[in-house]
Amino acid sequence: MLLCAGWVQAADPLLISGGSDRAIPIAVVPFGWQGGSALPEDIAQVVGNDLRNSGSFEPIARNNMISQPATVNEVIFRDWTAVGAQYLVVGQVISNAGRLQVDYAVLNVNTEQVLTSGSVSGGVEQLRDLAHHISDQAYEKLTGVKGAFSTRLLYVTAQRFSENNTRYTLQRSDYDGARAVTLLESREPILSPSFAPDGKRIAYVSFEQKRPRIFVQNIETGQREQITNYEGLNGAPAWSPDGQRLAFVLSRDGNPEIYVMSMATRQVRRVTNHAAIDTEPFWGKDGQTIYFTSDRSGRPQIYKMNINSGNAERVTFVGNYNANPKLSADEKTLVMIHRQEGYTVFKVAAQDLQRGNLRVLTQSSLDESPTVAPNGTMVIYATQQSGKGVLMLASINGRVRLPLPSIQGEVREPSWSPYLN
Repeated sequence: MLLCAGWVQAADPLLISGGSDRAIPIAVVPFGWQGGSALPEDIAQVVGNDLRNSGSFEPIARNNMISQPATVNEVIFRDWTAVGAQYLVVGQVISNAGRLQVDYAVLNVNTEQVLTSGSVSGGVEQLRDLAHHISDQAYEKLTGVKGAFSTRLLYVTAQRFSENNTRYTLQRSDYDGARAVTLLESREPILSPSFAPDGKRIAYVSFEQKRPRIFVQNIETGQREQITNYEGLNGAPAWSPDGQRLAFVLSRDGNPEIYVMSMATRQVRRVTNHAAIDTEPFWGKDGQTIYFTSDRSGRPQIYKMNINSGNAERVTFVGNYNANPKLSADEKTLVMIHRQEGYTVFKVAAQDLQRGNLRVLTQSSLDESPTVAPNGTMVIYATQQSGKGVLMLASINGRVRLPLPSIQGEVREPSWSPYLN
């Protein structure tokens, strides 16, 4: 059964295990609404959750809110000073010719100034899109960093019905797991989904032929194409920054090595050549550098290399296992699966590539498949919770760790989209 539907080495590395200082308190007031029935989405709740998930802000609890202004003129600033808010988000929803118009404003409580305001509109089914847009605008205005709340997430579910009957699905959702839709359904495993930079195509590994092969699929039309059919391993597809090439792992010449395919010509070129296992490629933004996992030092560590020169440089030195590299958009942070000691505890960690410091971001012990938000502020990863595979979100600064909404079956292989226009 197969159905389609329409992300510097330092001389003396340092391990950091704790979080950082307190997040900035912000009040996101319930948005005003004069319609007859309740809206299907609480815009203020979505905005508050978005800002909290970034790790930069701590929303004020609603039971601590003294008033609920919908417009700037209704704000009494001393009320918000009293509850400790430094910033305030207010807004109202207006029905306009069959559509919903959302007016919003972000205010500095201490200076009593409006920092930004705007209006966005859409259908009732787009309320979460409107809320994420407001979150993006507020986050960028307050931090100077582009928000990533309007992005999307890919992940795989596995639901077992009997010993010989497991259904695998490839899902796309909001970054926070909401509004999931099925892109692919199969009785065979699906692995390593990855968004193309245009956000319109995805690559993944499917075992539908009883062996791993790489496919590329158009998200909207469901049209798909098998692009590899080599003997042995075909895995770990990763798009180049321009979307014109795909890196992946093949074992056609013996042990696993990294290859690059031109999507225009389908020509394949081998870029690593070592007796060790080289796997899990991830592109640098220059389109010439690839980070990858290799055991050429004896145990899995992360390396980077220029695909033209072939010169590889080891990047990770803290811990006896580092794998599955993901790079933040500014290339200052490397996220990975990290094992500090022993052989059974695997956590998500982030290494500052300028200072060499490595921070453990998670408290679980069987973490895998980290994926980084395009602005580098959050990471989503797969782990085990009560014996079940789940997805967790953590902020890069270590302040936030929380599970994404419960999903039927085992959940694994998350992949964050690039920015979507």
